[in-house]
Amino acid sequence: MKALPLIHSIYIASQAGETMAQITQANIVAGEGIVGDRYALDRGAFSKTKIKIRHISIIALEGVEDANHQLIAKQQIPFGEGETRRNVIISDISADELNDLVGKIFYLGGLAFRGTELCEPCQRPANLLKRPDFMSAFENRGGLRAEALESGQLTPGDLLHLSESEEK
Repeated sequence: MKALPLIHSIYIASQAGETMAQITQANIVAGEGIVGDRYALDRGAFSKTKIKIRHISIIALEGVEDANHQLIAKQQIPFGEGETRRNVIISDISADELNDLVGKIFYLGGLAFRGTELCEPCQRPANLLKRPDFMSAFENRGGLRAEALESGQLTPGDLLHLSESEEK
């Protein structure tokens, strides 16, 4: 039996370009995102120029690991989880399974979210770290952005599941 997908870790940065800090609990505000995160505070690098729903960004741990294997094979330095600049790292789900949540309502720790779009990899993480190419390593595994539909708290270990109507 395959394990259920769950939150592996959570990260925020209060300012654009700031190092992502791992947190043990995220307070989610519906329609805004994670309390204290740059996009909820309207201070993200793309807050003003590319108006999109950026309440929360999610990436599959398996996708990070796969990208890092590719980088290591090229003798390049891998990216740490927080260095991907995504808020929530999910274990026990593939990058493809996570990508399939775009356009769907799903639950993290009992809170409802709607997958809004894929997080297409950009060079920002690589440029901030002055490290290898992020775009090619994370192609098709850069995660997704989601809209927070409910307020509450998330912690590592919280499960991810689809809404009942999405599971049918």
